[in-house]
Order: sequence, then structure tokens, then C-alpha cells
Amino acid sequence: MKICPVNSDRERLEFIEFPYELYRHDPVWVPQLRSEQRKQFDVRTNPFLEHCDFQLFLLKDQDKTIGRIAAFIDNIAVDFWKERIGHFGYFECLPDKTASGLLLEAAKNWLKERRCTLMRGPWSFVSQEIGMVMEGFEPSPVLMAPYNPPYYSEFMSDFGLHKAKDLLCWSISMAEGYKIPQRILNLTDAVSKRYGVSIRPMDMKQYDRDVDIFTELSNKSIVANWGFSPVTEAEANAIAQDMKQIIQPKGVLFAEDKDGRPIGFAVALPDINHLLKGLKGRLFPFGFIKLLWGISRLRRYRMFALGVIPEFQGKAVDSLLYRALYESLNAPDMWMEINYVLEDNWPMVNAIEKLGAKPLRRYRVYDLDIS
Repeated sequence: MKICPVNSDRERLEFIEFPYELYRHDPVWVPQLRSEQRKQFDVRTNPFLEHCDFQLFLLKDQDKTIGRIAAFIDNIAVDFWKERIGHFGYFECLPDKTASGLLLEAAKNWLKERRCTLMRGPWSFVSQEIGMVMEGFEPSPVLMAPYNPPYYSEFMSDFGLHKAKDLLCWSISMAEGYKIPQRILNLTDAVSKRYGVSIRPMDMKQYDRDVDIFTELSNKSIVANWGFSPVTEAEANAIAQDMKQIIQPKGVLFAEDKDGRPIGFAVALPDINHLLKGLKGRLFPFGFIKLLWGISRLRRYRMFALGVIPEFQGKAVDSLLYRALYESLNAPDMWMEINYVLEDNWPMVNAIEKLGAKPLRRYRVYDLDIS
């Protein structure tokens, strides 16, 4: 077995293609569109890479690819955290402990050579796509959420990586009889009246304006969260343009105070993974038609983000936004995954539990001291 740094377009294509081979018989995995995957690894189309140093690696057994990994340093994050934390991501490997060790060692050495003191991951080049599945391998992952086989966690611990943080997920299903509890309705009525908070949907005619509002609110509301680093304007615009193709305006809500000032947001994205199954990562010849026809009809969602600016935190504005989202998306077959909540974000965890959502998954991010 041999580690091979990716240095050519052909090798990068091998890196991208490997999961399609690894998971081709896995009914839970959802093949992402190859065109979108290619954009993710190209500095010309992914502005996140503009402030990163990165290296992709393939693991070969003779001429056969049997694993892959990325090592990277997000320089904006390093400056923000004031700590030389490097990341690994895109780890995929056959069930072979030796192979996994070689991949992780390659990432570790690359980061260590660049004076990093900690290796953290799995992380990715895409916002809100981090961690490794520890619990809840089924149902299939939602939009922009990772998937991996159960044996990966053993590879991490065998290499000496340890838990840095867990991220929790819940689900609600109208078909299974979910209803928002009456006490939450009473609470949010009182919150709306007491603070003069109103809710509005995204205005697609003012899309760029609302994207700017979302970016500003996001950077303010989650600045104290573990793992946060600022999103650049170029990144926000790129994400916004990608999301514009799939957003349902009723799933993007803003909270405003009595003076009309934006104070919070909630975003639920249609889970297009439900449509991608069976396309084998290709839009043509029929995938484009399936997506175009299906997105507006989707009733499955990923709660992508929810935030409230600091001065309104602890006042149940988050519950008000959740209620408004629930009422906006309400349909007999509506299903939603509420995900990526930090395990020690007790106000949010407690709020979600009081809303009656069911635990669904657990993701884990790992650390390794490499100083």
C-alpha cells in the first residue's frame, strides 16, 4: 500500500470518484451530484479554498485506489481561534486498519510539517458538513450531511484520536402524529406579544438583501459556538447561489423586533437527497427532470440553521422561530431533521426536547494532539 498525493486533474477525479465505488452496494448512502463534487474541490469554484492550504491524498494498493483523505488549514479559522488547528476530512477507506492508519498518518504529517499543534476532523470544505456518524446510521443522510460505515469510529480510536465534540440530531414526522406542544404555543404567543417580535418569510425578489441579512445575523448569533469561524462574503454568496435553486421561501424565516430590525432566522432546506437516490450522481439524461419536478413538491426537510442575536437569546425567540417554521411547512406528510446541535448547547437541547422532537442521530468530531 502506498500514499499518493493528488497533484493532477486525473488524480483529483479519482479522489472524487472513490466513494461512488466504495458505497455502490450500500442502500443507505446517497450519491451526490458529481458536478457539485467537482466544484467543491476546485479553488476556482469554491471560495472557501481561497483561504486554505490543502492537500488531497489517495491510498493505492498496486494500481487500485482503496482510500482517500484530505488535510487542510483554514487560515481564517486559525487567525480567529488563535490556535494552529489543522483539519482532516473526506476520509473514506476499505475496512482495513492498516490502510486507515496510513491515511490518517499522511494527514497528520502534512499538518505537523506546517506547524499545526492539533488535528481535528472530519471537517469539510462546505459549511455545516462536519463530523462522523456515531449513532443513527439510518435513515439515509439528509442534504449536506455526512455518511460513513460504523467501522470508521474504530479506525479513529485505534489511531489515537479522541472525542472533541458530539453534534446531535432529532426528527419530527407529521405522518407519525407529531404536533407542537400546547405549552410551546402559549409560550411563543407570550414572547411575540411581550417583545413585539414578528416573523416574515424570505423575499425572493429581495434575495440578495436577505442573504446579506442572514450572513450578518449568522455571524453575530453563533460567534460563541464551538467550531465557529467567520464566513467570507464570497463564501456566503456562493452558498446563496447554490441554495437559490432549491430554497422554498416558506422554509426561510426572519424574526424582527418591534422596530423591524432583524434579530433571528430559521432555515429549513428541502432534502433533495430524497430525490438524488437512484441518479448515481448524474443529472443526465433524466436526473435534471426528476429534480426540477420534485423540489417544489418535497415535504422532507433539513433544519439547516437557526440563530438569534445575543441580546435576544434566552427569551424563547428560537422557540418562536421553530413554531413559525412548523406552521409554515405544515403538511400531512412533512418530515424534518433538526441537526447539528452541539451536545453541550443546553438551552438549544432543552428547547428541542420540550418541542417533543425524537432523537435521531449523533455525529462526532475528533481531535489529536500533534504538537
